Amino acid sequence: MKQIFHPYWDWEDYKAGMWNKLTSQEELRLLPLAVEFTGDHFMYGNAMMRVVVEWPITMEHNLTNPSINHKAFVGHCAACLDRGYPEYLTRAAWKLLNDDKQYLANRAAEKAIEKWKVGYLSRRKQCQLFYE
Repeated sequence: MKQIFHPYWDWEDYKAGMWNKLTSQEELRLLPLAVEFTGDHFMYGNAMMRVVVEWPITMEHNLTNPSINHKAFVGHCAACLDRGYPEYLTRAAWKLLNDDKQYLANRAAEKAIEKWKVGYLSRRKQCQLFYE
């Protein structure tokens, strides 16, 4: 799959504040909530399924990049889309999950990424057919 680039100002994650910095008080208040959210693979997984559809530019730019951890990225985006958590807070929450919860969240991320890939490749194929 060829890597596709978009300027950061077009990325939905950038617009939603995924790279924002919280105050220390906000971090203390939100970290336990982020742990609870990321530890619930049903809620977290549903948000992952949403983000691969609702953030097409961000997903195309990042999921065509072979150099990043796609599961982590989809998880960070899902937490931002669903809860407004910046990326670094989601990373901090992840470190506090036990192995079982991380495993289930990773499985949910794999399913969301597969959903994105199938849709993306289908759309690319349709575009190629249109221009032939």
